[in-house]
Amino acid sequence: MGSTSKTRLRETGRLRRHRRVRRRVMGTADRPRLVIHRSVKNIQGHLADDIAGRILLGVSTLAPELRGGDQGKKTDRSRAAGKLLAEKARAAGITKVVFDRGGYRYHGRVAAFAEGAREGGLEF
Repeated sequence: MGSTSKTRLRETGRLRRHRRVRRRVMGTADRPRLVIHRSVKNIQGHLADDIAGRILLGVSTLAPELRGGDQGKKTDRSRAAGKLLAEKARAAGITKVVFDRGGYRYHGRVAAFAEGAREGGLEF
């Protein structure tokens, strides 16, 4: 296999899937793109306006609002982060988004984040 590791191959495949989805999925100011990035320990979500080329708002499991008390499992923290993102989005007047899973499977923490955002009032 040479110098390429399994991790690098996995990340390359994820980026390829992400680029393929990004050819079709576009966020606007009215309906921004909810993009997910997942690391080993944390997950973050951002609302992006692709036409203006800027991030409207974002939330991570490292946010101060989510740091207090019992942390729980990573999926529980992901669901809480999704709810927090939805609350911030509704405060900014955003109710509809386009979901971009970032090339990750819709499973586990990614699915929990999306369900938390839906519970918080976002439509996608």
